[in-house]
Amino acid sequence: MHHEPKQQDIQRLNDLYFRMREEIHKTIIGQEEIVDQSLIALFSGGHALLTGVPGLAKTLLVNTLATVMGLSFKRVQFTPDLMPSDIIGAEILDKEREFKHIKGPVFTNILLADEINRTPPKTQAALLEAMQEKAVTVSGIRYPLPYPFFVLATQNPIEQEGTYPLPEAQLDRFMFNLILDYPSHQQEIEIIKQSTIEFNIKSQQVLQPDDIKFYRTILPQLPVTDHVIEFAVSIVEATRPNRANSHKLANEYLAWGAGPRASQYLIAGAVTNAALHGKLTPEMADVVAVVKPVLRHRLVKNFKAEAEGITTDYIIQEIVSSAKAAMAK
Repeated sequence: MHHEPKQQDIQRLNDLYFRMREEIHKTIIGQEEIVDQSLIALFSGGHALLTGVPGLAKTLLVNTLATVMGLSFKRVQFTPDLMPSDIIGAEILDKEREFKHIKGPVFTNILLADEINRTPPKTQAALLEAMQEKAVTVSGIRYPLPYPFFVLATQNPIEQEGTYPLPEAQLDRFMFNLILDYPSHQQEIEIIKQSTIEFNIKSQQVLQPDDIKFYRTILPQLPVTDHVIEFAVSIVEATRPNRANSHKLANEYLAWGAGPRASQYLIAGAVTNAALHGKLTPEMADVVAVVKPVLRHRLVKNFKAEAEGITTDYIIQEIVSSAKAAMAK
């Protein structure tokens, strides 16, 4: 069914978005940006990487997202001895000596892949292949995953022994890299109050199962002006060192910049961000809203940046300022 996006569809999405946020924040205190960006990724059909110290209620966050969106949820703790079959499932011989596929935890709508950098590359690859294909292949048979399928993978920022950092090509498959920060003083007091009283998930379901499918179909049809595309592409180009359009900070501090997938995700994210806020077409501000989570895991800093303590977010911010100034001319 081909459905032209109408203003009332986008208006309804805007209403749903505010109701979802309201429900989520009955359970989750603070973390507004993480909640918003998770919703953008989900509606855009992308996956997200969550970087943050352990113990920041990631499971509660993802569980609450699933509840509010009416989706199934599973969590996998990645460990050094986890095998690909522990993720995707395996063929076993049953009593009748028939082969039977036992489904692994990827058969869910939302998968929290906890500490993905603690598991060897083979197991990481099994998950990333499932993300790419939206299906798994076991003994030559292809099993489609439930729709939607959204992975929120966490990795610990603290350099620990025995971790397997995701290769750049694998990182590129994540739409967003979200940074989970410590709560503020007041938020921490609220969290303690809430968890010492009685813990009950107050958040209610807002979405119907078909809502996500419907909006994922119409969002890519929303119009995007050349001006906004030009802006997004100029930001991505500026991250690539030693090219005609490189930003001076890219030349000085980056080993390499973002590929074309970054531009696609910037536009997809900007479109979704605009729609969630009730707009039929994104503006430059909508690109800026998603620029850090889209770019931060796609830029590789050089030794000089590490030595001088230059952050990726700082470089992105400077590039965006230059791109804005250039567009204003």
